[in-house]
Amino acid sequence: QVQLVESGGGLVQAGGSLRLSCAASGRTIDIYTMGWFRQAPGQEREFVARITWIGGSTRYADSVLGRFTISRDNAKNALYLQMNSLRPEDAAVYFCAATRRIISTTPRDYDYWGQGTQVTVSS
Repeated sequence: QVQLVESGGGLVQAGGSLRLSCAASGRTIDIYTMGWFRQAPGQEREFVARITWIGGSTRYADSVLGRFTISRDNAKNALYLQMNSLRPEDAAVYFCAATRRIISTTPRDYDYWGQGTQVTVSS
């Protein structure tokens, strides 16, 4: 089992920045890929960014490309999401997730999830 705990959410004005963190514990040796997803009220959970745990290969949703940066610190078992130039449409609950088996942008492929952290962007 892997446990994930997000932090760093909050309220920010449009154009501002936030940095989300995710602390992983447990059998982190099993992690293959980690990702960030988000879910706004009444909407499905959507992919934001993912990174492979060993190689550091990244991929982003088109909506955040050039504004968000995903990174990880293997020594600290930590995942990060630097969010710049935030827009009102970025407001959502952001979830950290991990998969043991695959490189994926699909939520159902992820085995472990955090509880989420709220990001609110005021216009």
